[in-house]
Amino acid sequence: MHSPLSVTEINNQIKSLLEATFYKVVVAGEISNLTYHSSGHIYFSLKDENSSIKCTLFKGNASRLKFKLEEGMQIIADGAISIYTPRGEYNLNCFKIEPVGIGSLALAYEQLKEKLEKMGYFDKKYKKEIPKIISHVAIVSSSTGAAIQDMLKVAQKRWNLIKITLIDTIVQGENCAIDIANSIKKADTLKADVIIVGRGGGSIEDLWGFNEEIVAKAIFEAKTPIISAVGHEVDYLISDFVADLRAPTPSAAIEMILRDKYEYLIYIDTLINQFENRFKQIIDLKSKEINSLKEQFLRNSIENKMAKMRDEITQLATRFNKIKQYNLNNFEKPIFELKANLSTMFNSAINNKFQQLNSLKALYESNNPTHKTKTGYAQIVKNQKIVGLKDIKVDEIFVLEDINYIIEAKSLSKTKMKGKK
Repeated sequence: MHSPLSVTEINNQIKSLLEATFYKVVVAGEISNLTYHSSGHIYFSLKDENSSIKCTLFKGNASRLKFKLEEGMQIIADGAISIYTPRGEYNLNCFKIEPVGIGSLALAYEQLKEKLEKMGYFDKKYKKEIPKIISHVAIVSSSTGAAIQDMLKVAQKRWNLIKITLIDTIVQGENCAIDIANSIKKADTLKADVIIVGRGGGSIEDLWGFNEEIVAKAIFEAKTPIISAVGHEVDYLISDFVADLRAPTPSAAIEMILRDKYEYLIYIDTLINQFENRFKQIIDLKSKEINSLKEQFLRNSIENKMAKMRDEITQLATRFNKIKQYNLNNFEKPIFELKANLSTMFNSAINNKFQQLNSLKALYESNNPTHKTKTGYAQIVKNQKIVGLKDIKVDEIFVLEDINYIIEAKSLSKTKMKGKK
């Protein structure tokens, strides 16, 4: 009887057997449980109608993936089966992944194009205008490529006074996109009139650097107008959509921005004629303005102003005299009438007041106690107050006073007169 194996031993034997047998497999399926880990690794499962297998795409292989994995995407994965001994789990370690029905580069192209379009990278409102007169061109391309030689020949032929600055750039290879983006940023600091980003034709893999997001971002953020001139006329790259202008070829880009020297001469003559006509219009306009100002100056001279002021003063004096005479004539009669009415009203009021005063005086004289005592009347005083007989009680002592005498008296009796209340 064989000795039993430990769990680790059986897992190690299975690991050796499976990894030796399935060191290279190609598996097709649908992506599920997709996770982009912060470490750079990608974890997911591949499934069909009946089964699933866990898969891993480690950071190194993930960085070479041109397109983005998505849930539900159908893919073909090249890799090897590996076993994690501590848990006895196996999974597919992916080396290469291709989408089903479309190439990985084509899918990556469509994914990035859709993404950048949503971000507004292709929007016309962000396109910068290419200057009509170019004196300085910055070219982002390889110094050893045929494209730069073609562009220099066309420039020499059309306008040999043009200044051209070449930013030598790696335009092909796995990491060329980084160099292209950095060269665009450098060219943007040169204060050139325009930047041409380009290279000659090639396969989609050769041109792929111009389809990378880092290049699109550098083009979009540049302050200098940029022309994308990559490959042949049939090649449409992401850089073509982001750039301010697309040229079908590098040499065509030079032709688009540099006119033939004879065209420049014609253009310069046209500008001179336009300048002369405009200058003449300005001179005529300013001459009219000067004449108008001269007339205004004459109209506003000191002598004219003084004469005008004298006329205005004379007119005002005449108007004042007329108004004064009119007011005197129109207000003299009402004033006299008002004066007479006021005099009448005043005299009447004085007479009324005198009559009222005499009436009050007579009333006062008739009720003056002093006058009454002269005619035999005396006033009754009780407790130093003038009182009437009704205030005196029987046997009560009181005082009688007139203007000459004071008599102390006593009430012997008190009888109310008939008919009085």
